[in-house]
Amino acid sequence: MNLMKKVLVAIAGGSVLAAGIAMLVLPGPALVVIPAALAILAIEFHWARRWLAWLRERLKAIGANKSSIGPTPNLNSLDAGRTQER
Repeated sequence: MNLMKKVLVAIAGGSVLAAGIAMLVLPGPALVVIPAALAILAIEFHWARRWLAWLRERLKAIGANKSSIGPTPNLNSLDAGRTQER
C-alpha cells in the first residue's frame, strides 16, 4: 500500500510539475503550478519538501525586500498632471 501511494503521488506530482515547467514558456500560471506540484510531491519525497522550504524562504525574502523599498508611485496622478499641461 505504501509503495502504491508513493507511485501515485509521484505520477500526480510529476505530471503537475511537468505542466508547470512547460508553462514557463507557454501561457499559464507557472509560478502557481510549480509550488503546487512541489506540495504534492512533498507528501512522499524529502527532496520536494526541501525545495518547497527553499522556495518559501526566497518568496519571504523577496516580499521583505519589496516592502522596504517604499510605496509604489501612483501613476494616475502622474498622468493627471500631464493631461492638464496640454
